[in-house]
Amino acid sequence: MSIKVSIDASGGDFGIPVTINAGIIALKNFSDLVVTFVGEEEDITNEVNSKLLPKNLLERISVKHASQVINMDDSPSTALRHKKDSSMRVSINLVKDGMSDACVSAGNTGALLSIAKFVLKTISGVDRPAIMSAVPTLTGRPTFVLDLGANIDSKPETLLQFAIMGSVAVQNKQNIDNPTIGLLNVGSEELKGHWKIQETAELLKQSSLNYIGFVEGDDIYKGKVDVIVCDGFEGNIALKASEGVAHMFSHFIKKSFNKNIFTKIVALLARPVMLDFKSKVDPGQYNGASFLGLKGVVVKSHGNADVDSFAQAIKEAYLEAHAKITEKISVQLTRELNQHK
Repeated sequence: MSIKVSIDASGGDFGIPVTINAGIIALKNFSDLVVTFVGEEEDITNEVNSKLLPKNLLERISVKHASQVINMDDSPSTALRHKKDSSMRVSINLVKDGMSDACVSAGNTGALLSIAKFVLKTISGVDRPAIMSAVPTLTGRPTFVLDLGANIDSKPETLLQFAIMGSVAVQNKQNIDNPTIGLLNVGSEELKGHWKIQETAELLKQSSLNYIGFVEGDDIYKGKVDVIVCDGFEGNIALKASEGVAHMFSHFIKKSFNKNIFTKIVALLARPVMLDFKSKVDPGQYNGASFLGLKGVVVKSHGNADVDSFAQAIKEAYLEAHAKITEKISVQLTRELNQHK
């Protein structure tokens, strides 16, 4: 049985040159993958034909025309009301209509979330969908964090839903039997945190989840927990702060190596070490944020993703669809929420 993924080919900073090539990489990696590239049909067809692909790959590619593109500065309301034939909207419609099992886009995050929620709706028992993504850790095994910005000021009950969704997703994508769950807080002590955090902790303790307690910001990259739950406000700040630190390190390392002829020689000698370091923390290999809680798989790629990074986002969508994450989240939510009635 094939896994069908619709790709917003025109979305993101680079559009068709990146999305088509990434789709081809994914097709080569997964023999049961079928992709539908959505966007300007003539441009997509020309790009695909220029690759001189073998018949066995071409048979797993289709093209769906969309006359509009959602820009990065378009508001969610503009995207919803005035761009109903955008490559993003059409890609999501294919999931709703059962023509695709998952959708991937590098487009405007707010627009993607709004359209996905409007078109697909949320799973029964889910107040709001959450954005989940992986981050590298010292152990080499990623930690998954949610919510990363879809929701601001979430209630304790909503945070419990995030924990359930994150646990199911990680269990099935990472083959971890009973993922550990941590709650992001200003300290690890039991009495730390405001009332929402305290109430959420109580709900998590009463659940069947593998809840281990509070974790602090500096625990995110230690690999001590599989899933970290937080409100989208705190999660997005933590994510953006981490990205800023990474850019700062990269800037100063390059600047130091380029000071003079001697540091440039040292840079050449250190190149193998730096490449190994980059391979461990390269954000591209963790590209692909999942919108959990929707009645369908939607994965958001970084807007500036290169070919390999976008291929990683397609892989995430493929894995979620293959594991039937949506159905499993629905079953687990029903089971957990019935316990609290």
